[in-house]
Amino acid sequence: MNVLIINLTRFGDLIQTQPVISGHVALGHRVGLVCLENFASAARLLHGVDRVFPLPGAGLLARIDQDWRLAVRDMAAFAADIPALFPADVVINLTPSVSSRLLTRALTPADARVAGFGVDQFGFNADTSSWAAFLQMAGANRGASPFNICDIFRRVAGLRDEGNSLVLARPDPAELERADDLLAGDHGAWQGGGFLALQPGASEECRRWPVAYFVALARLARERLGLVPVLLGSSDEIPLGERFRTAYESPCIDLMGRTSLTGLASVLSRCRALVTNDTGTMHLAAGLGVPLVAVFLATAQPWDTGPYRQGNICLEPDLPCHPCGFGTVCPHDNACRRTVTPEAVFSALDRLMTGRESDSCPGARVWLTRTGNAGFLDLLSLSGHDQTDRSLWIALQRACYLPFLDGDPLEGATGLGKLLGSAMRADMSNILTSGADLLFLLSRQAMVLAANPRPQAKAKFLASWQRLQNVLSADSRLNILGLLWMFESQQCGDDLGSLMALIERYRALFISLATELA
Repeated sequence: MNVLIINLTRFGDLIQTQPVISGHVALGHRVGLVCLENFASAARLLHGVDRVFPLPGAGLLARIDQDWRLAVRDMAAFAADIPALFPADVVINLTPSVSSRLLTRALTPADARVAGFGVDQFGFNADTSSWAAFLQMAGANRGASPFNICDIFRRVAGLRDEGNSLVLARPDPAELERADDLLAGDHGAWQGGGFLALQPGASEECRRWPVAYFVALARLARERLGLVPVLLGSSDEIPLGERFRTAYESPCIDLMGRTSLTGLASVLSRCRALVTNDTGTMHLAAGLGVPLVAVFLATAQPWDTGPYRQGNICLEPDLPCHPCGFGTVCPHDNACRRTVTPEAVFSALDRLMTGRESDSCPGARVWLTRTGNAGFLDLLSLSGHDQTDRSLWIALQRACYLPFLDGDPLEGATGLGKLLGSAMRADMSNILTSGADLLFLLSRQAMVLAANPRPQAKAKFLASWQRLQNVLSADSRLNILGLLWMFESQQCGDDLGSLMALIERYRALFISLATELA
């Protein structure tokens, strides 16, 4: 079977496609990959890909500026070539954009099926599973998602136990030799315990741990572990490296803007560990088996974008406002950037390097990555935060949402709800009970509507639908569930029977959650 995977997102998301590739390879399938041209070199690091089809995104945009008809011509030629070169039996689209959906339709043979994000014959969204809908909602509300993005990718692709690890292909010997040359420098300066990779950049300033903290960490790592810092990042992040070198008194190696994506992998392979923000470099190191410590700030949280490999350590600020929502202005002057201290990060690094355990984690929630139920990535608290309301609510969502999204019967009581604080338990219980009651009302109104589709019955049904939506959207802890309900119920808008079945599914979920909290 030929499986064609489409992922037109960033470098880190492309690396996180590896479990989907590995899962289908384990099933004996051949795998083709469509990715953006500027990340095509990184596809060499993905293990098990038979063919890569780079989409010239920048070139197409330039064609549009020149003459949109040329862009249409080039896009049509790109879409026409792939089915002949790699006739797919299944096309898996992991990117929910309109352009990727349309490309999926163009690349799918008449006798093939689509998994993930597509469009129907009329051009409307046609997601193939609840997991696909959940992935789209989680993209804009990741602080509310209890699942790692790799696990969601696997489920969207139709995988169960297959592919639940991120193991990339090793860099080739020539790339490793070039990495050795970059790291060689003045050999007399590098006497010590090896190299410590540092990634001070991130996609946004608010998600960057301060350069001064990286400097303080590097001093501790040099003094206590003998590690020489190696600065990694893109050419846009060169100023961060300059600030680091100005403040750091000891020898360091600045490779910011000096490595390709495959070169970055080779350098990481020569380092004993990585300390990073939530970046594509983090996912690359995880796939290469390089021990890492990652700091998650602002909108980033380790539950959904953490490194997909056991045994790594994630830190996030121990603040009630973390993680914050996308597009919000911080009312606390980005206090989270200063909350996770260099001492806390060094304690995590020391634990990875030496096995020494420490209770020193000021200002941070500290998590160890591990494999949990159903082969999903899980986090073990190293700082005593597993019994907080936030952690317990995440655990309860994971236990209930997994069978719900899989379409399986909901499991029995977990006992997690009883551990929540009384205030949160009472608050959430009221919301979920109200939601279950509204869903019961919707089911009865749908029955009336099916028997006698009068305008008055339709108006009452829509009013109840909106009331339920208002209840869910008013609470950030249930917002992603509210968005999922709105999306899936609208998808069933022209099929009352499917909508009634959906109502019953959601009502069972709400009753299960409310029972946990009772």
